[in-house]
Amino acid sequence: ATTRYLLTTEETITELGLNESNTKLLPKDTIILTARGTVGQMAMLSEPMCFNQTCYGLNAKEGVNQTYLYFALKASISNIHSVSYGTVFNTITMKSFDSIEIPLPPLATQERIAEILGTLDDKIELNRRMNHTLEAMARAIFKSWFVDFDPVYAKMEGRDYPLPAEVLDLFPAEPVESELGLIPKGWEVGKIGDIYEFAYGKGLPQKKRISGEIPVYGSNGIVGTHNEALVEGPGIIVGRKGNPGIVTWAANDFFPIDTTFYVITNMPMLFAFYQLDYLDLPRLSADSAVPGLNRNIAYLEEIILPSDGILKAYKKIVTSLYNKINLNNNQNKTLIELRDILLNKLLSGEINLMD
Repeated sequence: ATTRYLLTTEETITELGLNESNTKLLPKDTIILTARGTVGQMAMLSEPMCFNQTCYGLNAKEGVNQTYLYFALKASISNIHSVSYGTVFNTITMKSFDSIEIPLPPLATQERIAEILGTLDDKIELNRRMNHTLEAMARAIFKSWFVDFDPVYAKMEGRDYPLPAEVLDLFPAEPVESELGLIPKGWEVGKIGDIYEFAYGKGLPQKKRISGEIPVYGSNGIVGTHNEALVEGPGIIVGRKGNPGIVTWAANDFFPIDTTFYVITNMPMLFAFYQLDYLDLPRLSADSAVPGLNRNIAYLEEIILPSDGILKAYKKIVTSLYNKINLNNNQNKTLIELRDILLNKLLSGEINLMD
């Protein structure tokens, strides 16, 4: 994880379920460490949460700072992996911790180390949350303009709508009937195949990947890195096999593998991303042992084509939002590298805290 706090869980449990099961409720700031499969994944609880036997919960004894313990264990992850065992799934037991040593400076030093590394983590998490908000704004604007047609109905009903006059003037004041139902007057209906090309990704087995900065995309997101790109970013990846129809945004140059399509279009790329995402392409995938998306079937899906002026206005607004997202991502990359360097140097005593 890029930051130390676990904020949400995939599943929840009722108080009755908690009382009638072996599930444990752990307090805020408990350190969670996975014990099976992906051994050594770590986080601290942002609030009281439940967990089961697939992970351990650790809390520091007196004289040990809890946040310092988290970072000290994080620096010892390789040692945790070395004491795991198992033929099917890697596993660690309570006894595994007996062979893991961490430095234990005076409490005041622990607190100072925790403060320095924790401050970096807090900034990383703040940027991540800000990006989540910015992406939600871009998605909400798309839905308002191109799904619900809020500006059109606001003008038709004489209501105010929070847009500059020059942008609001681009929207018509009435909807008209179309193959897709009511759409804004002057807009058109086309097919995916008229506007978008789904180009095939290229095979790139793990053993042929060369360490680099280029993200490699599979059908459900980033699956690794490589030293050269196949496609110039920003761009859009659509799952072809495995996770068919899943739409993923790539901010920079990327390498889509052969379980994916990448999108070629003259549409503003961010508009295209949200339009394809809203179409729910996974519903078109074939029902088979290995589900797949047939692009020829996808090409027949009908889509709304707004006016050029509105597309340009949307592109300007969301590009501004995504520029902020990219800045935050770049800053986080630097902060994570700095945190990881400081983690080892502070724990080893190489950096004198009095400096």
